[in-house]
Amino acid sequence: MTNGTGRAGTARRRAGALAAVLTATTLVAGCGATGADSGAGGTASASPTATGKQALLAAVPDGSEGAFRFSGKDATSDLSGVVDPDAKGIDLTAAVKDPEHGFTTRMSFLVVQDRIWMKVKFTGTEGLTGLPKLPNRWMELDRAKLTDPDSTPTYEGVDIGNAGPIIEAATTVEEKGDRTYAGIVDVSGGEAAKAVGEEEVAALGDAARQVPFTAVVGADGNLASLTLAVPAAGTAEAWTYVVKYADYGSAPKLAAPSGDAAQPAPKLAYQMLNG
Repeated sequence: MTNGTGRAGTARRRAGALAAVLTATTLVAGCGATGADSGAGGTASASPTATGKQALLAAVPDGSEGAFRFSGKDATSDLSGVVDPDAKGIDLTAAVKDPEHGFTTRMSFLVVQDRIWMKVKFTGTEGLTGLPKLPNRWMELDRAKLTDPDSTPTYEGVDIGNAGPIIEAATTVEEKGDRTYAGIVDVSGGEAAKAVGEEEVAALGDAARQVPFTAVVGADGNLASLTLAVPAAGTAEAWTYVVKYADYGSAPKLAAPSGDAAQPAPKLAYQMLNG
């Protein structure tokens, strides 16, 4: 990615980084075991740890629950949106604050089947100049015009928060009652490391093998939340990895925007994504 100059360059770099975050989140989804795959294949164990782990894996969304909402955060960004398995669609919004200038970039992607649209909004920009001016509508992207087609999300599965791969890496799981679970997860390698962030995991060293987590299963039997308490390491402060799923079967269905709600993406949109 090239280094831009001035505030517009900063915005392009932040937008590109945000797209990379969204890509990492989306492309890993579905790589680990889903609730349907995990609960059906293994041999049940009598130990509480195995039983708790199987219960959590069975609660991970597998596409049969209908559209649902999600939210979450990692070390650098907040994510929210909707997953619609029937439409093979995702609606993702991420917000990242620029630490130098204080403004926030909110980037949204809408994916329906093989089509993709983008929206970008800047807030907290009082007193700043030179930020890119983009339409306040969905901008349909042509993936062939992207330098790296994988820099934008695609629909790869419903477990967009990567709860399945993380739970698979749990070394202990204890049921606390009231559908709440707690334990330890080893995120030092494999799909769990990709889910949490390989750069952040590398900074943890041996502590990556002992990351505490809590999880809650809703009354409907579906996963409601998963939280990792990532410890401080070196100069990095402690942070939390959070996944929340809600409104299973009642979230809005996703569809391609039409009419004045959308337009072809202008050249500036591709400049932001291509760097």
